[in-house]
Parts: sequence; structure tokens; C-alpha cells
Amino acid sequence: MPGIHPTAIIDPKAQLDAGVTVGPYTVIGPHVKIAAGTTVGPHVVVEGHTTIGRDNRIFQFCSVGAINQDKKYQGEPCELVIGERNTIREFATLHIGTVQDKGVTRIGDDNWIMAYTHIAHDCVVGNRTTLANNTTLGGHVELGDWVTVGGLTGIHQFVKVGAHAMVGFASAVSQDVPPFMLVDGNPLAVRGVNTVGLRRRDFSEGRIAAVKQMHKLLYREGRTLQDAMAAIAALAGPMPQAAGEVALMSEFLAGATRGIAR
Repeated sequence: MPGIHPTAIIDPKAQLDAGVTVGPYTVIGPHVKIAAGTTVGPHVVVEGHTTIGRDNRIFQFCSVGAINQDKKYQGEPCELVIGERNTIREFATLHIGTVQDKGVTRIGDDNWIMAYTHIAHDCVVGNRTTLANNTTLGGHVELGDWVTVGGLTGIHQFVKVGAHAMVGFASAVSQDVPPFMLVDGNPLAVRGVNTVGLRRRDFSEGRIAAVKQMHKLLYREGRTLQDAMAAIAALAGPMPQAAGEVALMSEFLAGATRGIAR
């Protein structure tokens, strides 16, 4: 096939659309599906029940779709599903799911996944996230859309990070991070609102003001979590322009399972 280097080893049962490019010495297994426009660099291993969408760029030395690192895994046909237009840089490791959870590790669209990032079993990564070098996601981690994670950061299994949050360099994330927040450190602490990120995404000043008010209710007034949640839900009336942000925050807090970062 045009675009397939002659040294690449591709199982005859693999399904590669026309227009897929595969570099030298790459190995692709029998249960792999790759859509048109995706480029797989040299010395990459793509295995397992892995589905890769259109127009992704996978750089050299990545391990994509390997069995998970869960000791309970007994060879079940779990999956890795990758969306479209993702950039996956050198030495990234992306594992399949487990039957103890969803059975699938899922990565959305337009993500920027930098070198040495690890995405463990059953993770859910949204759209347009940025994971800097050496980001490590434990099993069952969920990242919302537009999340940014600084380099050398570890995120504990089962943690959820809400949309538009930013995690600073070399942080240890062991509790859920609400949407829009700026956090860092070990132990992790909430430093404020990810205002720069929101402005880059064209949030109006009114919407940003609502997010700042939610931060105040959660962290600055000594409220219990339940009291803060009620006060946040009530913001949708006087601040209708931010009804979407209020709903996002309310849903996240209601579903937090590890307690929220303070």
C-alpha cells in the first residue's frame, strides 16, 4: 500500500483505510482499525482491540493498545478508542480498558498528548486537552474538555478533572478538581480560577465573573460543600449568561467521588 514502509509489519487482519501512513519498523496487530489521514511514525507498536480515527499523528516509539497494567486482567478483549486529529508524541503509552470498568479506554478529539505521557486503563480523556511531558493518568481517570495538565504530574486512579481546569507543573492530584479551577502542588491546592485559559477560549467577562463567584462560594466563605452547591445552583437565576457554566459545575460536584481539591 502507498504510504506503508516496506519494513513495517502489519497483520493481514488489521483494517487500515486508504491514506494511512505507517513508518519504518512499526508493528500493527490484527484487531487494529485506523481511519484515513492518520500517520503512524517509525518504531511504533499498535496492538489490542484498538480503533484510531481520522487525521491523528502518532510519533515514534509509542505503545498504543497494549494490555493494561491491572493484575486482575485475564486477557479479556477490552478496547482502546482514539478519536480524530490527536497528536501523540514520543514514548506515550496508551492502554486498553478492563472488564471491571467500562472495558474501554477512550480518548476524544484534538488532544495534544506530549512525550512520555501514560494513559492507563479505563481512562476517559475529553476533547482539546493538553497533557505535558510525563503526565501520568492512573486507571479510571476522567479529564473533561480543555483540561491542561503540567509536566511531571501524576493523577491518582479514579480522579476526575473538570472541563477548563488547569493543573500546574509537578503536581500530585489525588482528589477531584472542579471545572475552571487552577490547581498545583503536592499536596494539591486550589490557587484560583483558570482565567487566562477561559479568556483564550473567548469566555465573556460576564461568564468569567460567574466562574469567579462559584470559586468564592466553594473556597472563600467557609461553606460546607452541600451549602456551596446550593448557592452555586442559585446563580443561574441572576446570571443567566452563565447557566451553562453553573450546570457544568453543579453536575461535576454532584458526581465527585474522591472529595474535591481544596
